[in-house]
Amino acid sequence: MNAPNPSGWRPAMGVAAPDGFESPTVSGDRALMLEEPLIFELRQPGTTGVDIDDLGLEPLDALAGFLRAEAPALPGLTEPETVRHYTRLSRQNYAIDLGPFPLGSCTMKHNPRLNEKLARLPGFADVHPLQPQQTVRGALAAINELAVWLIELTGMHGVAMSPKAGAHGELCGLLCIKAAIEARGEDRSVILVPESAHGTNPATAAFAGFSVESIPATADGRVDLAALTAKLGPHVAGVMITNPNTCGLFERDMKAISDAVHAAGGYVYCDGANFNAIVGKVRPGDLGIDAMHINLHKTFSTPHGGGGPGSGPVVLSQALAPFGPLPWTARMADGTVRLIEEEDAATEMPTSFGRMAAFHGQMGMFTRALTYILSHGADGLRQVAEDAVLNANYVLRSLDDVLEAPFGAAGPCMHEALFSDAGLAEGFSTLDIAKGLIDEGFHPMTVYFPLVVHGAMLIEPTETESKAGLDRFIASMRSLASRAKAGDETLKSAPHFAPRRRLDETLAARKPVLTWQG
Repeated sequence: MNAPNPSGWRPAMGVAAPDGFESPTVSGDRALMLEEPLIFELRQPGTTGVDIDDLGLEPLDALAGFLRAEAPALPGLTEPETVRHYTRLSRQNYAIDLGPFPLGSCTMKHNPRLNEKLARLPGFADVHPLQPQQTVRGALAAINELAVWLIELTGMHGVAMSPKAGAHGELCGLLCIKAAIEARGEDRSVILVPESAHGTNPATAAFAGFSVESIPATADGRVDLAALTAKLGPHVAGVMITNPNTCGLFERDMKAISDAVHAAGGYVYCDGANFNAIVGKVRPGDLGIDAMHINLHKTFSTPHGGGGPGSGPVVLSQALAPFGPLPWTARMADGTVRLIEEEDAATEMPTSFGRMAAFHGQMGMFTRALTYILSHGADGLRQVAEDAVLNANYVLRSLDDVLEAPFGAAGPCMHEALFSDAGLAEGFSTLDIAKGLIDEGFHPMTVYFPLVVHGAMLIEPTETESKAGLDRFIASMRSLASRAKAGDETLKSAPHFAPRRRLDETLAARKPVLTWQG
């Protein structure tokens, strides 16, 4: 659909139709898409889905003070009503099973059902973190096997498996760096962060107690090596660098950057969120990196988003591995695997900075990632990187004649293609194209990031998208770019076919309404 169809306009409840559109007779309902009230608005006071006889029991005296004066204001729904409510809501959501998520630097790719099947095996799904170690030997062995693969694929010396997500992994790496510096008796308080790094990098450095100094990017979107080396000194603890970076480019000077930082007494932290672009092709350890987190959902297909459970293991160089967090998996002489905990720390890991999480990690994520690795093998993982890069370059070269690609001449991109809003008609912006994509049936790309590009549109197709699927997306983007350049005013009010119209995003971010009042 290249332009909205007036007869198909669907309003939010209580929103007047714009000029040229006729509101349907039923408020918001259209065919199989029904306007869905809040579950509390469906509530029928005094109704439940189960009949329970009055047993005539009196409450215990000890609980008398906790008795309710009136019933809780919970929805009174039957089971079919409840199931239908949430099913209808799910139909208004976008999902990876419906189409691609082109979010740059977020890598939402298809999660193979084989991974889900194995993660649901009772031996993995039913394991409890408080079980005695002798009852979970198989689970520990699986965690250790995954750790061995991560070490091998990155060319590092050790790996901390307990961090829960990418930002948690960043914190882990910086705490290792801080512990190593303190062990040397030095006081280094500055972390250098390039402009092309992920946005969480400076925030994590500040949270860990460091001050942050920014390093500019060159005209081709990479770290300015001269500017970085000029800032090195005895006050610098290290650099946090994203490679491939958020401009979708490989940092060709990575080894030179690492050598310069090491010569100045600092350490190199690499944000490994984009590891899927180089897995099986480049080992970060060979580039002089000391610590790197790996987002299992990005490179190894475990689920992403929704608030939980995540996993961000951190691989460590020989220099930093002794300072990693507890617990740690270790294979014993008899072949069994056990956790190195606090009671073993004095002899096994005396320089560990301590513990980051209550337990060792998220078993479901570990199982899925290991399944993905084993089902692909080393050659398959290499193909993952090759296909991710191929798809991104296909998108880049298929759109760079209709959208400005600021670093299109800097060489092939890696896993993501970056465009700007330059060349759009006056008054039209990146946001209009993003909202228009919703009408086209796609989730919008990442917008306005990285900050080094005005009106950025960051597109990551991932290796799991077919050429036919990419062609559909490219056709929609070309149509939207043409409409934005031609000044098509209908694009300013997109989306027209979503369950809700365009929000005031500033107001929604700063003053969200998160509670319901009956």
